Amino acid sequence: MYVAPSILSADFGKLNDEITAVCEAGADLIHVDVMDGHFVPNLTIGPVVVKSVAKIATKPLDIHLMVDDNTFFTNLFIPLKPKFLSFHIESENHPLRLIDHIRKNGISPGIVLNPHTEISTLKYIIKEVDLVLLMSVNPGFGGQKFIPSIIEKSRELRELIYKTDAKCLIEVDGGVNGLNVAELDEAGVDIVVAGNYVFSSQSYKAAITSLKL
Repeated sequence: MYVAPSILSADFGKLNDEITAVCEAGADLIHVDVMDGHFVPNLTIGPVVVKSVAKIATKPLDIHLMVDDNTFFTNLFIPLKPKFLSFHIESENHPLRLIDHIRKNGISPGIVLNPHTEISTLKYIIKEVDLVLLMSVNPGFGGQKFIPSIIEKSRELRELIYKTDAKCLIEVDGGVNGLNVAELDEAGVDIVVAGNYVFSSQSYKAAITSLKL
């Protein structure tokens, strides 16, 4: 299991130290939540802050766009060359076009599904992405409770990947902790995003280690 601590739950007053700490504690990716205040009821960070994050992080960036205008925000973050750049299928009318645009810029494209969005919406694009991110909370805020039905949803996605011979990874974001990570692993999840669980712990290393199965 790969672990991507979400800096949404970090102490922004000492963000440099927080990023360095989780990288040294065993994080595999640094998850960055970009919210526009329209698609979700929260406003977070833009490319100026993320550029500083990229300079400090010794692990690749995993940028998750929660925005209405995906093309605009994609073009803002492409110059930072994250490992993954993911957008919500619910807010994009032309996902294949945007996926191609991201890949042509040397970045692995990802697609995100809200908790209520069915796996069947991925049928015709699953082979074009490198990552599918399943939200296990309603997006917008950290520290929310994990939605248990995402376990079965992860299994359904793993089955679709198998049937279509797709090569994408499965990532789950929201309410992940040491108590539910084993079920996610069993369901075929490859990456877990953990914000509050890591950044509110006494030991970042212990928290991250507990998620690596």
